[in-house]
Amino acid sequence: MRILILSVALICSFLALAAPARAFEVEEFRRFGPPDAPALRVLSTTDTDVLAPLIESFLADTQGIAIEYTTLSSADLMTAITHPKPGQPQFDIAISSAMDLQTKLANDGYTRRRVPAVSAQMPDWASWRGHVFAFSQEPAALLLSRAAFTGLELPKTRQELITLLRRHPDRFRGRIGTYDITASGLGYLFATQDARTSDSFWRLMEIFGGLETRLYCCSGQMIEDIARGDLAIAYNVLGSYALARADLANRIVVVEPQDYTNMMLRTAVILQDTELEKEAGAFVDHLLEAAWSETPDPAYPFDRYPAASGRQGAPYRPIQLGPGLLVYLDKLKRTRFLAEWRSAITQDETKVP
Repeated sequence: MRILILSVALICSFLALAAPARAFEVEEFRRFGPPDAPALRVLSTTDTDVLAPLIESFLADTQGIAIEYTTLSSADLMTAITHPKPGQPQFDIAISSAMDLQTKLANDGYTRRRVPAVSAQMPDWASWRGHVFAFSQEPAALLLSRAAFTGLELPKTRQELITLLRRHPDRFRGRIGTYDITASGLGYLFATQDARTSDSFWRLMEIFGGLETRLYCCSGQMIEDIARGDLAIAYNVLGSYALARADLANRIVVVEPQDYTNMMLRTAVILQDTELEKEAGAFVDHLLEAAWSETPDPAYPFDRYPAASGRQGAPYRPIQLGPGLLVYLDKLKRTRFLAEWRSAITQDETKVP
């Protein structure tokens, strides 16, 4: 049954790319600021509660503007921008953890160029062509249940995780979670980066498949299921979300793998058709100043991994902005990668094209 469900999900992901009239699904909508003020419309994959402090600090210093903040998946964000529905409101800014899709928006002409006010303080790798701007660097982490690992040594690398799962398959069967990369843009990004970095990724996926791994759309649900004890292991969880859950510290362990830890850049772009370019630029500047200013902003919700902490060496592996991210968005490469992943994760014997 799971193979059938995944097959449908895979087909739907391809149809989504080819269906310009497809409606996008809003996860949450919230308006900040005066009810009668013109609104800067932000599309984002970042949970509202995470960025709310930065939104509120921006509005506290900016008069006569409101922000309408819409959260949705990275795939739906792309649909909303590239295939807008008739009568759809104009969006001004897109914020996403899927760096490859943000790069594609810029490459395909959907974004505007800007020179940020804090450009002199930003690392060179934190922007691309003056269109895509990073305001956080966050790890793809291994999340473990403390209770599930009683009496076991915690794995610190992917090879240690592979060894652990081979020795204790029954203990972890049905209790492993990871992204469904046919549905999650961030999951697909992490998976393709893993595959480019190490052959251990495919060995790990085959083991996951043999242990009836459960597939998820997003980090938040994996974190909740680890905390409840439904999962023992969650792979490639967004570490910033897990580390922010101080209320779960006695139940979860966040491991940044010592062989390598991919570091995702959360990025913002100003959309080409915005009618509020000045306001959009000011809000992006506010995000970047919070991230890169020498004076820390108390509203900034992410750990400052990069230049400020000197933690950019091994095992931290920042995913680089640039055209290299477009490789796995090629239709043929994406089709083949998803087919290989599906074969591994479902133990399907169907021939990979």
